[in-house]
Amino acid sequence: MIIFNQANTERVEYMLDTLGINGFTFFEQVQGRGTNGGEPRRGTHAWPEMNSAVITVVEDEKVEPLLEAVQKLDLRNKEIGVKAFCWQIDKMV
Repeated sequence: MIIFNQANTERVEYMLDTLGINGFTFFEQVQGRGTNGGEPRRGTHAWPEMNSAVITVVEDEKVEPLLEAVQKLDLRNKEIGVKAFCWQIDKMV
């Protein structure tokens, strides 16, 4: 799962395309706040920015390249923010 400021939407989609990750589900208007001093993303007058999220299931060999790409994107502008979270998928139908 990748959660990111909406300003990074095109970059995240490009990253997935570049890595050959075709299947994903995209969530818009995701609210929250980062754990490391992140400002709230609430879509309100006080906190107008919003996040989006993408969830995808990838082959084991694509996990590290995806995490590295997310980290590079995060380093481009730490204030905008992008985070990735991984967990093991045991079964899928």
